[in-house]
Amino acid sequence: MLRRLLPKVRQSLQVTNPLATAARKQSSSVYEPDYLESLKPKFPQYESLNVQIKGYDYPLLESYQRFLHGLAEYLDLDVSDCYALPPQHTQIQRLRPNSTVIEAEYKLTTYERSLQLSNVDAPVYPQFLRIAQAALPEGVQLSVHEHTDDFEERRYVPDKDLLDLKAELDRMGGPTTTKKK
Repeated sequence: MLRRLLPKVRQSLQVTNPLATAARKQSSSVYEPDYLESLKPKFPQYESLNVQIKGYDYPLLESYQRFLHGLAEYLDLDVSDCYALPPQHTQIQRLRPNSTVIEAEYKLTTYERSLQLSNVDAPVYPQFLRIAQAALPEGVQLSVHEHTDDFEERRYVPDKDLLDLKAELDRMGGPTTTKKK
């Protein structure tokens, strides 16, 4: 009987003890109001994550990206951006044994899609990753990285005409500046 009452007694002492509540209030910063503590998230968060998928089959990759987007929305994850990266073309040659004669030639195109998640709660991330891996189609690669500036640079295709004009301008002596009077 006493064992059942001890936790309740301790709890009532902590609630009614004014010194204990004052010490709890002083544990936060003196210069910040108490309501700021309630605005902080309950769990640690990942600021920004990039979920990248790569594969050779375009329709399959598009379908899987749509699935991941729906899964993220179902788990109340904030999908800040969803985009396609330019395809990469690879040419593969198979040679005959012990010779330099080309037996077969293959042209492969690798497609890549990216899904950017922001403010992901730490307990929700493993659930998202387990479901994404369980539904991963054959021939598709899944990788998750923290967002960096390199991912943003890879996203945009450089304009060849603009680069050629800049190179020609540099060959001619660079841009000239005129002073206005």
